[in-house]
Amino acid sequence: MTTEQTAPEASLPTRRSEAERNAPRRRGWVTFLRDVVVIILVAVLVSFLVKTFVVRSFYIPSGSMMNTLMIDDRIFVDELTPRFGEYERGDIVVFRDPGGWLPPSQQPARPPVLEAIDWVLSLVGLTAPDSDDHLVKRIIGLPGDHVVCCNAIGQITVNGVPIDETAYTNLPDGSPASADAFDVTVPEGSLWVLGDNRNKSKDSRYNQDQPGKGFVPIDNVVGRAFIITWPFDRFGLLDFHHEVFSGVPAP
Repeated sequence: MTTEQTAPEASLPTRRSEAERNAPRRRGWVTFLRDVVVIILVAVLVSFLVKTFVVRSFYIPSGSMMNTLMIDDRIFVDELTPRFGEYERGDIVVFRDPGGWLPPSQQPARPPVLEAIDWVLSLVGLTAPDSDDHLVKRIIGLPGDHVVCCNAIGQITVNGVPIDETAYTNLPDGSPASADAFDVTVPEGSLWVLGDNRNKSKDSRYNQDQPGKGFVPIDNVVGRAFIITWPFDRFGLLDFHHEVFSGVPAP
């Protein structure tokens, strides 16, 4: 006669509940989502720091710099130059309105949702909502420079040396470098700037009746434009044409 031996109760396999079986899967998804959120936040922070201290994006709202810059071109602006370097004649700079250069803005109100989206995208440099509050021009005169227009053959002179601007100005053949005469000495801490589309640019020449006398305070300069990023068929570095000013002596 034999008896069946039963296994001890503690050694019998137990059935795991559905919740226990799914717990590792849930923990995996939570970890994945957490990592995605961290990556996004780090990317936004890095983009914000780059946009604030290194590079900013702007679009071109007018034709004052044609054909160097066309309407609706997107550009990157180097923000390191005003912090660690010096500007040169020929540099293309973006600057805040010194006062009275731009007409009062009358932008229509937008829904709060669109404003919030635009604000978020601007943090990472994907939009440039303040482009209409800035101007972009080429530096012709640095602090101390004596800038005069025009000599007998229609050229601007800087510190007594004529400069040949035909490489970048948008002018009819034979036209002087400026239809309006001027004779200025750039004060310390300021710049004298002109648009490449010389006859259609409300630049330093046309703002001499403003409080700043047409000069742009260097403190107003956001940075130096250095590349066109959009449209793709115009992608490329900007030419500052420093060689045009190579013979100009220090003031």
